[in-house]
Amino acid sequence: MSSGPTIELGELRHEPESEALPRPPRGAGRPLRCALVLLLVLAGLAASTPVQRRSAVVVVSARLGAEAFVAGDLFVLVEPTVEQGRQRRLAAYRLPGGEPAWQAPLPVNGRFWTVTAMAGTLLVTGYDATSDGAANVTMVVDRATGALRWQQPGAAVELADGNLLLASGDWDRAGTLRAVDRCCGTLRWRADVAPGEVNLRFTEARADRIVHNDAAGRVEVRDASTGEVLVTKDLWGPADGRPQSVQVVGDLLLTIGGTPPVVSAYGLDRLDRRWRTPVDQALYAMDCGRVVCLQTRSGGLRTLDAASGRPGWTDDRWASVTPSHGQLIASAQSSAGPGTEDLSLLDPATGRVIGELGRWDLVRPARLDDPVIGLRRHPDGGLLVAELDLSTGTVRPLDVLTDAAGDCQTGGDRLICRRRDGSYGLWQLRR
Repeated sequence: MSSGPTIELGELRHEPESEALPRPPRGAGRPLRCALVLLLVLAGLAASTPVQRRSAVVVVSARLGAEAFVAGDLFVLVEPTVEQGRQRRLAAYRLPGGEPAWQAPLPVNGRFWTVTAMAGTLLVTGYDATSDGAANVTMVVDRATGALRWQQPGAAVELADGNLLLASGDWDRAGTLRAVDRCCGTLRWRADVAPGEVNLRFTEARADRIVHNDAAGRVEVRDASTGEVLVTKDLWGPADGRPQSVQVVGDLLLTIGGTPPVVSAYGLDRLDRRWRTPVDQALYAMDCGRVVCLQTRSGGLRTLDAASGRPGWTDDRWASVTPSHGQLIASAQSSAGPGTEDLSLLDPATGRVIGELGRWDLVRPARLDDPVIGLRRHPDGGLLVAELDLSTGTVRPLDVLTDAAGDCQTGGDRLICRRRDGSYGLWQLRR
């Protein structure tokens, strides 16, 4: 990695689009995950606005295989695995200019999937490839200097009170649940758990409930901030077999099991049974707001009323759906897979297609409030970039990035993409 960024000043060029912008009304797509649920109200994609050129591009040199993250006002690179005897490093650059902020040794040799800014620190989560079984690990470093504050085993999840949950164990081995102080890693509470599975309920991206279930059917619900056990019950026995799916969906705990499969719903804080509905070939559940969406083994979707479990609409066209602003973003069986895809807007009550959303590959956001950006390949090379305006339901083409290769993410009003030469480019999305 070079000691600092290369600064290239100039404007991005716009090239003619090869493909018309989306039109109503029909479409398809594939599963959308995590923060990509932000692609909400895109039914009015037919209207487009004049292309606006964006200002300077900052280029940050990176070695092949480096991992890149946007963490608040920092762009962070994790050096790729190096030869034996050499320690990997974190390198941070200030945004929006790309000036070097600091470099710091990385005490763990592994893969990393998040670097998150949290109150004067960076939370770095991944796994330690040198440990037995490639165990998960969390490190907290000083945001201003990169100095390591603490390191502990487990993948960290932010709790409703601002502290962190570190969980270990799986179906084959016992584990622990530990809540630690974000600042210093000081233990807040700890619980030993039998081999099994942990599920969480999130409110505003923070966990407030922990559900642990084991193979014998014992289910335990805890308050995530205090560790207090709210309820414990045996929900199935040895004769029932282990459910193929145990999930938290809103205020419900859903289990899917049996032959043919039966979906059972329990109130989360008391584990009182709310309803029980047989659903042929049910595989797993998705939270679709007023309804529970069920993916089936043969493909397609079945829905149940979340309050009563009463069967609703079914449709074998869709591979997956994601709720957003009271409607559903759907992806079709025929287009499931990587790359640019068509997306459709559904009415959750009836499953009716109410809008064709167009063909985009959505950019990974660094924060939930980042602008929603869509990409697709341009036939003359590079990527066509558009902003999906959630307030108006329109698409605004921004430019064609002629030297962008992909691996893009947003960071506030910036777009960060890997370039063809392996470096990363930082483009301003707005003037």
